[in-house]
Amino acid sequence: MNTQPPAVRRWLAHPWLSLVIAAGWLLLQGSLAPVHWIWAAVFGLVLPWAAHDFIGPARRVRPSWGMLRLVLTVSWDIVIANVAVARIVLDPTRAPRPAWLRVRHGLDDPRAVVLLATIITTTPGTVSCVIEEERGEILVHALDAPDADAVAADIVQRYAAPLREIFR
Repeated sequence: MNTQPPAVRRWLAHPWLSLVIAAGWLLLQGSLAPVHWIWAAVFGLVLPWAAHDFIGPARRVRPSWGMLRLVLTVSWDIVIANVAVARIVLDPTRAPRPAWLRVRHGLDDPRAVVLLATIITTTPGTVSCVIEEERGEILVHALDAPDADAVAADIVQRYAAPLREIFR
């Protein structure tokens, strides 16, 4: 039985999410006309407010060098993975070795787990298919994984470890 009072829904409970939504809206519009600024502000305020019961109260994440390292690592890995997938697709003699991986992430914060699944899916050649909360695993399909255990260990080392540091 949950004895905690329900979280209070505030308009700016998730300021970073509001900022990202507003910036994303402006980028999608490709214009800085005043009407787009107004809609960006409306969406940036209303969407996090409406999703409050789903995403829960904001959690403070301490900015750190780990965040910057993670962003740079993920960005670099996306570029490298695009090249690798392009080689597989464009070279008819190259046969990919697909595999299912069980990635034991060791993350406690559900937001970190979802972010890890998003990073995995964003990186070409891998898709996170199932988050198994009870087991602390993410089931991942990899397009080319000659050594499934090594790929899973690489995902944990490159992404889960920094997320653990950021969300502690």
